[in-house]
Amino acid sequence: MQAESRVRVRRGRLAALVVASGVLLGGCARHASQDTLKPAGPLSHKINNLFFLTFWIAVVVFVVVEGGIVLAVLRGRHRARRDPEAIPAQTHGHLPIEITWTVIPAILLLALAVPTVKTIFDLARKPKGDPLEITVVGHQWWWEYRYPSLGVTTANELHIPTDRPVYLNLESVDVIHSFWVPKLNGKRDVVPGRVNHLNLRAVRPGTYFGQCVEYCGASHANMRLRAIAQTPADFRRWVDDQRRAPPTPTGLAAEGLAVFEAKPCIGCHTISGISEGNVGPNLTHLQSRTTFAGAIFPMSPQNLAAWLRDPPGEKPGSRMPNLHLTEDEIAKLVAYLETLK
Repeated sequence: MQAESRVRVRRGRLAALVVASGVLLGGCARHASQDTLKPAGPLSHKINNLFFLTFWIAVVVFVVVEGGIVLAVLRGRHRARRDPEAIPAQTHGHLPIEITWTVIPAILLLALAVPTVKTIFDLARKPKGDPLEITVVGHQWWWEYRYPSLGVTTANELHIPTDRPVYLNLESVDVIHSFWVPKLNGKRDVVPGRVNHLNLRAVRPGTYFGQCVEYCGASHANMRLRAIAQTPADFRRWVDDQRRAPPTPTGLAAEGLAVFEAKPCIGCHTISGISEGNVGPNLTHLQSRTTFAGAIFPMSPQNLAAWLRDPPGEKPGSRMPNLHLTEDEIAKLVAYLETLK
């Protein structure tokens, strides 16, 4: 029986080790695209600094408290062996000890409260100077970006200039979403019927990944985004390109435009000079993006064709219905969409 008990104990320890190792390794990633512990801007650095301040204070408290518990258990066990009837010394009513374990936690809480409150206000304050204001609209399940001062509207890929504060006005047309680009700032809820705000600032050019982090329906996990930080010169060129009218299609692409106008597409999507639908993303410069459908598919003719065959099949719950297009219609539409640069 004792041998069987030891075997069960060993198996239990092995199982616990496997589970603990899985949990530990599951949190490790060398090149995590959404790692909040690798800040890329001044705002995310503030969050990172606050996290590590809280973490190390928590480590000290854990070591002291758990060490005290272990020490008390060991000392009490030896005392009980020497004298089973012995009662440990009682500290109830010991004024110096009670003052000590009241004052120390109060100091620790104050050490956390002051920088926490300061960081919250710093992150929420509208930046001074000349911030670029962008309206972010959450849809099921994609992001719309409007640049009121620039006359530009796009989707899923947020373009921002480096070294310039960006002030986001967050809105939703359906349910609660949450906007999060972890390397640039924390998350902020996007609530129907109100406008929330979020600051962004990128120091270096690059693509920063993000997503919706508030469950919002069947394709919540497919509501991703990219913040693309560009040098001021590159950003100005991007804006100029977005302001241009789409080219006049010819050949197969012109036939694709005819299909677009004959199908419900024209009532759902905006293409400058062609349609003014606002149900789906603005397609005027679709090919200037690297992804589509909530930033889950790389932009390519093959992926566009697969999407047009069956949008709900590619993205569960998609608001774009299956139009049962023929392969000929799909080829023409893809040819047209490839001209929207």
